[in-house]
Amino acid sequence: MFKKILWLLFVTCNLLLAAESNATKLEDAIKTDAIRQKITAIDESIKDNLWFKRYGNYLSYQKLIEELSTVDAEIKKFKNTKDKVALEKYEKLVSKQESLEKQIELLQEFKNSPFSKMVESIELESYPKITNPLAIISALSYVKKIKQDSMDYRARIDRLDFLVGKLKEKLALLEEIYQIEPIITNEDMVYEAQKELNAFIAAQEIASTSYSLHVKKVEEATIRVTQDITLQMKRAFNIGIFIVVVIVFTLLLKFVAKRYIKDNDRFYTANKIINFVNVTLIILILLFSYIENVSYLVTVLGFASAGIAIAMKDWFMSILGWMVIIFGGSFHVGDRIKVQKDGLLYVGDIIDISLLRMTLFEDVTISTYRDNRRAGRVIFVPNNYVFTSLISNYTHGTIRTVWDGIDVFITFDSNHKKAVYLAREITKKYSKGYTDIARKQLNLLRNQYSLKNTNVEPRIFSFVEPQGFCISSWYMTNSYATLTLRSTISSEIIDAFNQEPDITIAYHTQNINIGSQKKRMPNFETPKSPDEKSLF
Repeated sequence: MFKKILWLLFVTCNLLLAAESNATKLEDAIKTDAIRQKITAIDESIKDNLWFKRYGNYLSYQKLIEELSTVDAEIKKFKNTKDKVALEKYEKLVSKQESLEKQIELLQEFKNSPFSKMVESIELESYPKITNPLAIISALSYVKKIKQDSMDYRARIDRLDFLVGKLKEKLALLEEIYQIEPIITNEDMVYEAQKELNAFIAAQEIASTSYSLHVKKVEEATIRVTQDITLQMKRAFNIGIFIVVVIVFTLLLKFVAKRYIKDNDRFYTANKIINFVNVTLIILILLFSYIENVSYLVTVLGFASAGIAIAMKDWFMSILGWMVIIFGGSFHVGDRIKVQKDGLLYVGDIIDISLLRMTLFEDVTISTYRDNRRAGRVIFVPNNYVFTSLISNYTHGTIRTVWDGIDVFITFDSNHKKAVYLAREITKKYSKGYTDIARKQLNLLRNQYSLKNTNVEPRIFSFVEPQGFCISSWYMTNSYATLTLRSTISSEIIDAFNQEPDITIAYHTQNINIGSQKKRMPNFETPKSPDEKSLF
């Protein structure tokens, strides 16, 4: 009876122990499953990490190397075989060998280290030299770029830090599973996880050191560029002050010129010269401020100018002509000039003198009346014409009057003395004002030129011409309105001659002989006037 009781107690204890063991195993299984879910979540969170992918490529490269080594060993076994089955296997091994070699070639950058390109410090570009204000833009762009590269590098290391943290969590979870189930599989998983973590920790240490060096380089480059930008801005500010001073001085010169130069044409010329000098000074200031090797520039320009002078000969001649016009004083804006080109005459007023040409506005003149039959055109005359062509100036210096003449023909039997007298009186009457003006102008011009004959009174000449007796009247008139006085005096002379019975105006006549011509003996009668019209 006692043995039965002991046996029942033993069975009961075993059942209790078995139940407790099953309960423990169930609890461990549940706990292990929860841990494995956490590991799966960690794997999911790091699968797209760039560092993790590169490490995976490194492992793939190592695996391919081992597999290729195995294939090479197998190929050596079947190299000299003649068995058909062995040959087929040999061909498969050779094909696999070629495939493995191509894959290894693609992963060649992972041969030594999976993180060689990820952890190395970013080489900074040489920072730009800031020699002018425009270079400040590129310098700021450079600073922005290196700072952005530094931020990208920092983000890359942050991803590595995140990966290391997750791998540490994974390793802790695997060790916990190994403690629950101390089997070889779990031990191998812990070993692989520890090995993987050690690789990333080593990369983390190298990357942190490289980043520290990179940050120092970025800070140094930023400081140097910032200092250069500050220096260049101060330099630009000083140059700006010089330019402002030049502009203010130019404005003062213009004010003085406007106040003391009463002649509008001379003020226009003075204003042009002041503007030219102003622009030239500003250009020289900028050139000498921002060109480091001025002697080199002068040498280059010296060689270049020879070829440019040949290719652009007319331009250089026009620029030289502009200097002669401006500083020689032969022509001014407002002067009336006459230019001849290809047999055509152009008379107009200068409305502008630029670096390459003079601009004329064509007026109605005697040349327009006789030759061109049109006016009002804007004519551009190259400045080099002052060296190659004859240019007449109707209003040079103080002169504002010119000589103009009218020819009237009378018959040979007319009272030519009376005609000369009438022409002189009419010419004097209508040109008196211009005669007085011309006298004063020529007296002023004596200070500049040696004038021998300054007689400006109207001049009447008489000549014997085939058409008749020519009464040529010359007088002073306005350079800008010669046709007006010519029209007035012409009308008055014709009216005066027509009122005189002993003065006959001659004009072109023609003799017409009708019928047969007979040979006649020459007679010595007094010939009739050629102006008489004979009809037979």
